[in-house]
Formats: sequence, C-alpha cells, structure tokens
Amino acid sequence: MSNLIRGISENGGVVFCGVDSTEIVRKAEKLHTTSATCSAALGRLLTGVSLMGAMLKDDGDSITLRVSGGGPAGVVIACTDAHGNVKGCIDHPLVELPAKENGHLDVGGAVGKDGVLTVIRDNKLQKEPTVGQVPLVSGEIAEDITSYYAYSEQIPTVCALGVLVDKDLSIVCAGGYLLQLLPGATDAEITRLEQNIAAMPSVTEMLHAGKTPQDMMELAMAGFDPQILDTREVQYQCDCSEERTKNMLLSLGRKELEKLRDEDPRCEVVCHFCHTKYEFDLNELLAETAPDEK
Repeated sequence: MSNLIRGISENGGVVFCGVDSTEIVRKAEKLHTTSATCSAALGRLLTGVSLMGAMLKDDGDSITLRVSGGGPAGVVIACTDAHGNVKGCIDHPLVELPAKENGHLDVGGAVGKDGVLTVIRDNKLQKEPTVGQVPLVSGEIAEDITSYYAYSEQIPTVCALGVLVDKDLSIVCAGGYLLQLLPGATDAEITRLEQNIAAMPSVTEMLHAGKTPQDMMELAMAGFDPQILDTREVQYQCDCSEERTKNMLLSLGRKELEKLRDEDPRCEVVCHFCHTKYEFDLNELLAETAPDEK
C-alpha cells in the first residue's frame, strides 16, 4: 500500500498532500534511540519535510529543514528528496521533559522557540541552494512550517503533524498533511476549508483509528470534490556511501589530511543520519592527492 497521497480540488484551487509516516518514524527511533519527546520532535520534522519533498517538481531537487530553537534537544535536521524519502538527526536524542498539562509531549519545550527554522532548497538547475529562514513560532514544528510558507513563500498553508509514542517508547503511529490554497481562492472556499479542518480530529487520532492519508484528504477537502494526483511509497532512506565519504575527505585538501594522518592514520567517519561507519587509511588517501595540492 502507498503511504503518501497527493490530491487537488476539482477547480484546481486547493492542493493536498498527506502521509502515513509511521514506518519512517519507527526507523528513526531505532537508529537514533530517541526518547519519547525527541521521537515526536524528529518524527514531526521528518513527516513535514517528506510532505514538502513530495510537492517538488524536479527529480533532482531536495529540501533540508533545520530547526535551531535553543532547547535542550539541540538542533533537529531532516532532509528529503523530490519523492518524499527522508533522513534526519537530532543533537541530543535522549532529552525527556514532563508532559504538558493536556498530556501531550512537550516538543516545543525540547526544541525551544528562541531561534529559527531554516529551509534549504537545492534545485538542480541552480548553482547555489536557495535558503529561507523564519523565526520559530512555537517549536512544535507544524506551526513553524505553516509560518515559513506564509512569510517566505506567501502561500496560505495548513500543516498538521503528529507522532503517537507508546509507554515503551515504540511508535504507535505518525503522519501528517499539508494543504495549500492556490491564487484565486474565494472567501467562501477559504471559510469552508477552515470549517473542515476545525472539525477534523488530530492526525494521530485519525491514524490510530485506522484512517488513511486518503481519508484525511476527503475530510479536509469535503465539498471540493478532491481528485487523486498520485500515490507513492516513501521511506527513511540515507544516501551516504563509502565513495561519497571518501570524496568528502579528499575535498579537505592535502594539508588537512596530513594533519589528521599525523594524529592517527586510521580514520573513522560515522554518518549522522544512519550511523553507518566508514574506515579509511589516510596514507592511502594521501597517495591519491598531488604532492603540491593544498
């Protein structure tokens, strides 16, 4: 079964993207051994960036989200390709905070809100990535993504994200949706959408009850005759490799490699996103560089 769906209203004025990211967040929890609150923080960001990636037009494009809010969990990063496949990491994955008064995990407290959401869009047709940045609204992720679209791209957007964590720290369910208004939407259409969304249960309530991303779309876009554009499978997928890691080391230059070699000729590089370890002999790498190379 596909776990991500994209749709559009009959008149083309509203676009929707929804995902069941449960397996993505389960893999992230296993890789990073996150606490409940950090599972929710990283899981929400991975879900949000997957939705944003699925909205990209060109296969070679990618997006990186970086949340730096000054909270005890540190910086949270999530990356997506143009298909919605993601990877991510969090500085301090074991941070745990007491639940909020409503019983929900205190993601905003762990992430902090004294900082910024940075959005890096890498377009294969441009030499340099496009970087956008907005102040954090709450550190709860969904509101911050909504704010980014409103201020940086001037696109009216609704973003809803959720991660439900069990008492044993396992991920019960996770997912979200992104709904955007295209130019020309009428006041009546906007009011109808607001009413639809206000009447919807939370993302985790819907998923826990067995609802699918298509069910979310039909609830959010009731009265708009939504049509499915496409469905796809998305997953947690790291694109690191020995070759890419080797090229990264070579890019440091001969002088820097010599400094590292003098400390220890054996070099181990660990991927932040999937914790794969790559080992290199720095003398062998130096043999591949020109003697006068800087």
